[in-house]
Amino acid sequence: MISLFRNAFGGLSRQVWLLAIVMFINRSGTMVIAFLTVYLTQKLNFSVREAGIVMTMFGIGSIFGTWMGGKLTDKIGYYPVQFWSLLLGGIMFIVMVHTQHFYLLCIYAFLLSTFGEAYRPANSASIADFSTPETFTRSVSMIRLAINLGWSIGPAIGGFLAARNYDLLFWADGLTNIGAGLFVWTFLRGTRRHKETIATEVVINKRDSALRDRTYMIFIVLASLYAIAFSQLFTIGPLFYKQACNLTEVQIGYLLGLNGLVVAIFEMVFIYKIEGKFKRLSLISFGAFLVIPNYIIFLLTHNYTWLLVGIIFATFSEMFAMPFMNAFSIERAKPHNRGQYSALYAMSWSVAQISAPLIGTQTIALFGFDALWYILGSLGLVATIGFGVLRKKLT
Repeated sequence: MISLFRNAFGGLSRQVWLLAIVMFINRSGTMVIAFLTVYLTQKLNFSVREAGIVMTMFGIGSIFGTWMGGKLTDKIGYYPVQFWSLLLGGIMFIVMVHTQHFYLLCIYAFLLSTFGEAYRPANSASIADFSTPETFTRSVSMIRLAINLGWSIGPAIGGFLAARNYDLLFWADGLTNIGAGLFVWTFLRGTRRHKETIATEVVINKRDSALRDRTYMIFIVLASLYAIAFSQLFTIGPLFYKQACNLTEVQIGYLLGLNGLVVAIFEMVFIYKIEGKFKRLSLISFGAFLVIPNYIIFLLTHNYTWLLVGIIFATFSEMFAMPFMNAFSIERAKPHNRGQYSALYAMSWSVAQISAPLIGTQTIALFGFDALWYILGSLGLVATIGFGVLRKKLT
């Protein structure tokens, strides 16, 4: 077992480990998003629809932020994008806690997501530069391990803080973002790419756009459908746990934290054992399928033990799908346009951040929770079939 873990983690560059530390610091403070719908409806007394609009503004800002982050990454390099994204995002968390006005919250949600999501394409491009083809997927998983280890801690702590004062969530998120930004400033300043090299490559390949890659664009559509189906677990899921299942904030924190903990413990070894043995799109398709049982459980029972089982299914869905989706995205790119490809992939999740709250809150308001679970299960099934068809096309 020790040898297995050593092999799974071996060969990764120092910079990848530093990036992982940054993500761990950042995600350990990930509390606000997990509890935002509960905060808006329970503390600020917003309607479910109003809460959905605020969450949608997060999504709109996310699309703009990832697009801007991809452009800036290709132009000036990933170091300054990561630093300023973390710093400004942290400041916006602290600013946001000081208003309870609906329209101001919408504006702040947009700005917070714009600054925060610019980090994603820059981070993905930096992983590619700091990895070899043999270690790339494991490097992606290493970053995800840090994210999920932080995610396992963040919501659990967030549940305790929310039970006392929701304002503490915003301060914790803001300070950890700023701390992660300072870590980037201290340890990764010398890693930015040379603008002259990038500019030369872009001139030579100025028509080499990710938007012209039809296979990749189909992949992005399918990734968006999966992202909508999966992300509801962490946006509308807490609202369902609170209103329909009558769970406490602490119980909700444990449920969400379990997802991150399982990924943190098992994903690196899991990737090490299966990588290269199956087609990437086959693994992604199976991962998309595994999100469906969670919604079946939501339809059948509110029992806490079964809700834990549902989270386990969703967690394995994530472990099968997400590392290989990220790897597929970067592998189709060239060094000069990784920012474009990374931004488009990140935007598929931004699309989910826009549409998921709208679909979720409006469906709940009109037809109830059960109707939403049918819709999300269907989206998971479409993504499953679509990734399978795309795999056959590329064979």
